[in-house]
Amino acid sequence: MAQKIKKIGVMTSGGDAPGMNAAIRAVVRACAYYDVICLGFYRGYQGIIENDFIELQPRSVKNIINKGGTILKSARSGDFRTVEGRKKAYENLKENEVDAMVLIGGDGTFTGGLIFSNEFDIPVVGIPGTIDNDICGTQFTIGYDTALNTVVEAVDKIRDTASSHNRLFFVEVMGRDAGFIALNSGVGAGAEEILIPEEDNGLDKLLESLKRSKRSGKSSSIVVVAEGDKTGKSVFDLADYVKQHMPEYNSRVTVLGHLQRGGSPSCFDRVLASRLGVKAVEFLLDGQRDIMVGIENHEIISTEISTITKGKHDISRELLRIADILSI
Repeated sequence: MAQKIKKIGVMTSGGDAPGMNAAIRAVVRACAYYDVICLGFYRGYQGIIENDFIELQPRSVKNIINKGGTILKSARSGDFRTVEGRKKAYENLKENEVDAMVLIGGDGTFTGGLIFSNEFDIPVVGIPGTIDNDICGTQFTIGYDTALNTVVEAVDKIRDTASSHNRLFFVEVMGRDAGFIALNSGVGAGAEEILIPEEDNGLDKLLESLKRSKRSGKSSSIVVVAEGDKTGKSVFDLADYVKQHMPEYNSRVTVLGHLQRGGSPSCFDRVLASRLGVKAVEFLLDGQRDIMVGIENHEIISTEISTITKGKHDISRELLRIADILSI
């Protein structure tokens, strides 16, 4: 392996996701394995601008693979959106002799990294860390599997009380622009209806589905709603609309919110983060840059960041069809 890089920086940015710590651990230990110094920058791009970092050794990242959140903290940097802020970040990297960066985050993180790389010739490799699973170039993002398990566990518990009181529950899950969490957790938890941003079927279809459930003998129902769904102005408006047209239902709303971001990462997310972290370092040492590492058909792949930020990860039409069949 041709090695020109002597020092690599790593950071986490954007919304935190379970498994980010496992990715940090993998980057640090891969660096140590290849005799490369690793610096961890706190609070993403803001930490680079403020020169806030720590040198990370293999023992620095012990006992973090099982922890949620990120030991390097995360933030969205307004300063980095300016040329002056990025110039300061570059000066700090040069002062600390950092040759390349590993960026753990989502679309915004990668977009900023690509601009930075183009302006100041700093090689970057991205690792997709977001519970929404909405980044193209990879089948799965770090944190998505854990978030799904968290949602399914919560819906299972909500169903217990829904069944006990013959209630209709609207459960809002994260997914401002994408319905991956809602669709997959809805199927996994046996929801009667799933509402996602990609499918705007309208209020009439929702009512018809709930009425069909009533006619089939169901005394309680679960509707999983992605926060970005356009069926109603909000999940509370949806619940009020159904109350007006189906007063026989005792409706309730549960917003899972940031509960979905926390918790110990699943085994899948720990393994995925470990694989992506090691490969990110190896790609940099092989001279590759401005790419994101991802997984496709169980194999680690790379995709140009410029392609990722313009693309879209499509929802599974087949799973939508299956969800419709199973809601009968």
